[in-house]
Amino acid sequence: MRPGTGTGPVELTAAEVTSQSLAAGAIGTALLHIERALSGSGDWGSAHTLLRQATAGPVDAAPHAGLYYGAPAVAFALHAASSGGHPGYRSAAEALDEHVRSVAHRRLAAAAERMQRGQSATFREYDLFYGLAGIGVLLLRRAPGSDTFAEVLRYVIRLTSPRREDGCEVPGWWVAHDPDPLLPTPGGHANLGMAHGAAGLLALLALATLHDCVVDGQDQALRCLSAWFDRWRQDSADGPWWPQWLTRENLRTGRPTQHDPGRPSWCYGAAGIARAQQLAAIATHDAVRRTAAEDALAACLGERQLHRITEAGLCHGMAGVYQSAYRAARDAHNPAIGHRLPSVAAALARHAAATRTNETGLLTGGAGVDLALETVRHTTPPRSEWDACLLIT
Repeated sequence: MRPGTGTGPVELTAAEVTSQSLAAGAIGTALLHIERALSGSGDWGSAHTLLRQATAGPVDAAPHAGLYYGAPAVAFALHAASSGGHPGYRSAAEALDEHVRSVAHRRLAAAAERMQRGQSATFREYDLFYGLAGIGVLLLRRAPGSDTFAEVLRYVIRLTSPRREDGCEVPGWWVAHDPDPLLPTPGGHANLGMAHGAAGLLALLALATLHDCVVDGQDQALRCLSAWFDRWRQDSADGPWWPQWLTRENLRTGRPTQHDPGRPSWCYGAAGIARAQQLAAIATHDAVRRTAAEDALAACLGERQLHRITEAGLCHGMAGVYQSAYRAARDAHNPAIGHRLPSVAAALARHAAATRTNETGLLTGGAGVDLALETVRHTTPPRSEWDACLLIT
């Protein structure tokens, strides 16, 4: 394993780039084999082969690296593997720690410069997949008491403060770009989802608080974000839901463009958003919001809402719903979430059988589906804690 210098893009082959992708490459698939080895349903041979594949060349530690690509992604998988007691994995993970901290510092400096210029953020600056929220996930696990993680938390707290843009007050995580090339939002948007939006920020702050990692302003930021979700909660006969994102017009009128609930997925839907709110309510000892979040999560596991899920994967599909609900059920006062887990597991198994794909990787590939099925099979939390990369634990 040769970490890149971090001064710029590392010269990698296409295969090396793919191998370092947690979303779609060997690193994500390695997590499946790590979990199976730790649970006794597999051996370390397959995991070792995939980890060796991902670390055979230079590991990308340039500023564009994040939890789902490059040095942080490789470090996350190696840390998961080291929970099995293998000293080689532990030493390899430790070798990457300094490179991860260096990436974090460069990203924080760039974000501070952007804020000083008064420009909008981007997904790649702050989100879970490639931004500082994702790097924060790794630092929470590897260096929770570090100054670097404290600076990430302060950055996220700054994102909760509103700013003015062209005479309009927008939240600090407002982006000027579209959520998707096929879904234009002229003038920008505020994202609410776990993958790219406010739910991910809320979950990171909540998990940090629950691990006694607290900086000034953190409780206020948690309550600010929680109030944001209170404000934009929509009610329907099938249960509460939240819009995927909000435009300038939505902020002006106080009404979302989205009129009906979408799929209750992990990435953008009620499963991920309600889990983030549950974590925040636990962290702030808010019994009212905790009840509301758990009621919302239980409702999205009902048959009518689950019918909106049409695939098996973690990001958009039933695997992500199941894993989010499983983690929520372990913390819940509301027994309805746990009572509905068997039906969600059955739906996951049906989708997995019907939509089995050759696509590799964690987010939309078979590895993520099989990891959720491992949770179903063992009825215990993942030994590798692989689902920390979803910000649900």
